[in-house]
Amino acid sequence: MLISFDWLKQLISIDKPAEEVGALLTGAGLEVEGIHTFDVVQGGLEGIVIGEVLTCESHPDADRLRITTVDIGTGTPSQIVCGAPNVAAGQKVVVATVNSTLYPAEGEPFKIKKSKIRGAVSEGMICAEDEIGIGQSHAGIMVLDTDLPNGTPAAQFFGLGSDKVFEIGLTPNRADAASHYGVARDLHALLKEPVMLPKVADFKVNNTTRPIAVEVKSPEACPRYAGVTLSGLTVGPSPEWMQKRLRAIGLSPINNVVDVTNYVLHELGQPLHAFDADKIKGNKVVVQTVEEDTVFTTLDGVERKLKASDLMICNAAEPMAIGGIFGGLVSGVTEETTSVFIESAYFSPDWVRKTGMVHGLKTDASFRFERGTDPHMVLHALKRAALLMQEVAGGEISSEIVDVYPNPIENREIRLSIERAHTLIGQHIGAARIKEILTDLGIQITNETDTHLSLSVPPYKVDVTREADVVEEILRIYGFNNIEMDENLATSYLAKFPRPYAENVMETIMNYISANGFHEIITNSISNSKYYEATGEEETKDLVHVVNYNSEDLDVLRKSMVYSGLEVLRRNINRRQRDLKLFELGKIYELLEDGSTKESRKLAFYMVGNTTAESWKQASMKASFHDLAGVVQNVLRKLNAGDYEAQALEPNSHMRQGVAYVKNGTVIAELGPLDAGLTRRLEVKEQVWYAELNWDYLLKKYKDNLVAGELPKFPEVRRDLSLVLDKNVSFDQVKQVAFKVERKLLHEVNVFDVYEGNKIEEGKKAYALSFTLLDKQQTLTDKVIDNTMNRLMQQFEKQLGAFIRK
Repeated sequence: MLISFDWLKQLISIDKPAEEVGALLTGAGLEVEGIHTFDVVQGGLEGIVIGEVLTCESHPDADRLRITTVDIGTGTPSQIVCGAPNVAAGQKVVVATVNSTLYPAEGEPFKIKKSKIRGAVSEGMICAEDEIGIGQSHAGIMVLDTDLPNGTPAAQFFGLGSDKVFEIGLTPNRADAASHYGVARDLHALLKEPVMLPKVADFKVNNTTRPIAVEVKSPEACPRYAGVTLSGLTVGPSPEWMQKRLRAIGLSPINNVVDVTNYVLHELGQPLHAFDADKIKGNKVVVQTVEEDTVFTTLDGVERKLKASDLMICNAAEPMAIGGIFGGLVSGVTEETTSVFIESAYFSPDWVRKTGMVHGLKTDASFRFERGTDPHMVLHALKRAALLMQEVAGGEISSEIVDVYPNPIENREIRLSIERAHTLIGQHIGAARIKEILTDLGIQITNETDTHLSLSVPPYKVDVTREADVVEEILRIYGFNNIEMDENLATSYLAKFPRPYAENVMETIMNYISANGFHEIITNSISNSKYYEATGEEETKDLVHVVNYNSEDLDVLRKSMVYSGLEVLRRNINRRQRDLKLFELGKIYELLEDGSTKESRKLAFYMVGNTTAESWKQASMKASFHDLAGVVQNVLRKLNAGDYEAQALEPNSHMRQGVAYVKNGTVIAELGPLDAGLTRRLEVKEQVWYAELNWDYLLKKYKDNLVAGELPKFPEVRRDLSLVLDKNVSFDQVKQVAFKVERKLLHEVNVFDVYEGNKIEEGKKAYALSFTLLDKQQTLTDKVIDNTMNRLMQQFEKQLGAFIRK
């Protein structure tokens, strides 16, 4: 959302610079993401001044050139070579000084430099209007009629002062601030300056020759609908001041009638629509739904098939606009329009949101209606628009105001405990300060005791519905930065936390992962449904769709961590960061058969490129399955996952092969290479090693008790074996057989070498294994050791078909 600083200052007195105001707004919950300078003319005529031609002589080497001396207010006249036929001594002219940049009406910008023209030094340029971008004429230089001193900035003469524009990242809960007036209301609470709501006291009906009747057949969708007719208008360009303000906030002026509706929308936050009154058949407006599949052409020229649930603004014969969203092509204002009917209404957010989603329509009006507008602003905005339209387009108000409002929307009543407010704030700020802030925010105190306040909250504060919301309003004006931190940090928790405290476990695990060279990423849990559609219909069945999405690229809740991680990999790889080890703890979502939604957390790992950097001591090494498996196994160990079984991964949409770790029938981790086709679709050409841990299950089963034991009194013994096995036999299978054969003495099994090559039979691999034996009661004898190893070898041969290399 863009807010013009100059426009804002028409509504509230501000004596602070834009940067300081931006900081105040950010602290109050309206995050100012940037402050930009808006120039009516590109470049703002910077470096261009008013000058006076002192002398003007012919150039000795060019008939059409003149050598002039010009006073530009620096104390020393500048010599300027000029080719304009109308230049003469005594003139006041516009001069582009050396190092200034010109932005002509046509062509590319260019910088003014000190130069020589036909041997004569030229220190600037005397300009025509097209050369500085304020007009199209190139008949000659501009000759000004002014008493302004030489050196005065040309922008001051032309009234082209620049404006500061706040770029505010408006959060969905702050619909009340979606206008200049809404922002001014917050500044009132911060600066204690009165807000000057545009006056409408001069509104009067000139005649009643063009009455338009209004009937609301769907009051649940349109609780309030008002309108008035103007006649005798002349449609044309808006005045320069209005165009300047609209351009400052990124809008292109259209004509004086449409511009007024846009102007009031951004000024007061109340969307309006102007219908050509001559095209309202039967002189009647009907607010209703229409039959399913009714064809309707919107202002953009697109034919749309309407739903039976769409709220339409109709005349006596046909639809004219989609209520609260978009006007129709037939009833719109054109250059021939002389009479208009101005609509000002309050539409139900639910109805507008649903219709906008069905038709994929997002407009400035729907943005506000679907979040909630102020039903009390309907008439004031209507009168403001009618007066402005008279001012810029002429005409008369030719009907009484029609206001259909059968069930007025009342203020919300909320009871606030002062003690509870202080508890949530975290600091005692006093009842007097609380009451002051609430009053400044327009929240009326209807009754009060020593302990409680009864509040009346206006409906424009859509998100203030309970006690905690009121405290948030207090806190954002009081200032989060003003909450003092105790010398000894402590808190009285509002709720009991489970033990072990999940945040402590998470911090421990993340610290370990980071210490192993992984970087944490935080991605959006809202994803693109096209990712899942590309993998087949089955993948889209259990997607959770976002009802009110703002972008087609963000329309579903993710059901996998894969795609958001690949987006991060793609961005980094495209910027030549090719060796990446990333992790994220995030949520995924799944739609169940009964229509409910399942939410779960996953810990995801991504590895791409090399695990070791290239150096003179060693060659770089590509990331492998075992690099990732080692980290995952250590994380499981730190989570006290205990014994689990390694199984071949059941192929899924993103991994065709890999390993699944299973505990008591539940998959606690999956790891392997991401499918190459999937990664290529997201423009990641490198192989990606991926792991996903079932965080919720692991946390639920986590036990933070440590088991300690005395050090063994007797030495351990190591024996090595070399086994030749089928390629499909995993090391985990070898371990399982070993520990089934010997539970008491076998302490550890480790693989320290794997060989596959032409020195052994095709389809085979060789494992070099170490076995650590330990008896806690006595020293192991050679006889016991040999018997144990013989039993192990027999079972390896019997159960795994192993060949023992001796």
